[in-house]
Amino acid sequence: MKLVFADILLKVLVVIFFGNRAQAHGKFPALFAFGDSILDTGNNNYLHTMIKSNFPPYGRDFPGGIPTGRFCNGKIPSDLIANALHIKETLPAYLNPNLKNEDLLTGVGFASAGSGNDNLTATILGVLKLSEQLRLFKEYIGKLKEIVGEERANNIISNSLCLLSAGNNDIAVSHSMTARKMHYAFPQYAAHLVGWSSDFLKDLYGLGVRRVAVLSTLPLGCLPGARTVGGLLRPCLVHVNKKAQLFNSMLSSKLDSMKNDVPDFKLTFVDVYTPLLHLVNNPEKSGFTNVLKGCCGTGTFELGVHCNQFTPHTCANASPYIFWDSGHPTQKAYELVVSNILQTSGITSV
Repeated sequence: MKLVFADILLKVLVVIFFGNRAQAHGKFPALFAFGDSILDTGNNNYLHTMIKSNFPPYGRDFPGGIPTGRFCNGKIPSDLIANALHIKETLPAYLNPNLKNEDLLTGVGFASAGSGNDNLTATILGVLKLSEQLRLFKEYIGKLKEIVGEERANNIISNSLCLLSAGNNDIAVSHSMTARKMHYAFPQYAAHLVGWSSDFLKDLYGLGVRRVAVLSTLPLGCLPGARTVGGLLRPCLVHVNKKAQLFNSMLSSKLDSMKNDVPDFKLTFVDVYTPLLHLVNNPEKSGFTNVLKGCCGTGTFELGVHCNQFTPHTCANASPYIFWDSGHPTQKAYELVVSNILQTSGITSV
């Protein structure tokens, strides 16, 4: 009897001291992130995959100067959005074995660098498929119920904000480097991607989620790695950007359709493509001087294991660079993009 009472008392205290803290300071009690490296805060550290960034110089501008598994020199959108919404300073990865109850109450990340809407994308890179991220989310909900009870857990899930970023690797990897390119013309493949994304969102809804901000792809043809393929002048690859634009347009339309079908499912399309492309086309307005290459190494191809502490020519200061490695923006660029989308996308009114 004493043990039962102690367990109940512990749950009550957790709710009082931690569970209500986020709502007292912001609209959302928690934040959850799904998808790819744009939102992955370190889950791949705990997977058997080559798609990792838990080593220097990654993370050198992160608090403490530690490489955490984020594909950036510092914080990424999941962190910046969590902080801007007054939820927490950074979003921890769910697979981190050192998580505490307080971390779980205010949200965690399930995203896995290299993942996408297409199961093939995650499979060939050895990372978490969206279906596996969903399985971990179900596991998380079970843990949350143990901590605060079913009613409070359901309230947290239904009032929290979820982020989803998927599509970048499907376009850049699966439809460029696998048999998908031969089997599907891109418009057909994009339709499949949107359908798979829709299925994932419906699964989230089935678990009690009611608010999701779905990120567009980056302007993939302007990433340093893509420019390298373009030749010595390093132009943006127009045909790759057109693929991204088509996918983004189809995704936005699908979200509008889903909102009409399920009125209490608050879905927001978040355009990351346009503000990042604006930085690329107008770098000097935001204090950037290098847009063609990443900071790490030569800035032309280095990403993941190829961007390491022994990589020569890495820049001393990432501030003038829009891109950190050949496929990801710097923290400064992310800060500007996130500031833009918080003002224009309607995330805060979801």
